[in-house]
Amino acid sequence: MKYLISFPAPAMTVSAEELLAVSEESHNVIREAKAAGVYVFGGGLNESVGPVMVAADGTTKEETYPQTKELSGGFCVLELPSRDVAIHWATKLAQACRCSQELREFHFDPES
Repeated sequence: MKYLISFPAPAMTVSAEELLAVSEESHNVIREAKAAGVYVFGGGLNESVGPVMVAADGTTKEETYPQTKELSGGFCVLELPSRDVAIHWATKLAQACRCSQELREFHFDPES
């Protein structure tokens, strides 16, 4: 199963002095996930570029769904054998980022 581990940007409240350590520790967890062969992809949302709503006819508007207006922060997707293992990885990321992580399971789709 694939799991999304994420946090909103405002959840990470670290001092400027601590930011370098947080970055290195979180990158170490990602390196560990890659070495374990469970990393799918991840990153941080670029908050300097606004969202674009793309309609079925291809028209665009610089807006978003009201529910996702505050979507920000970082995330990763890992492919793991169980929810317990996903919790283990989310814990590692919570420790490295010094903030709680939200864990969500992707619906299984054999085409993805």
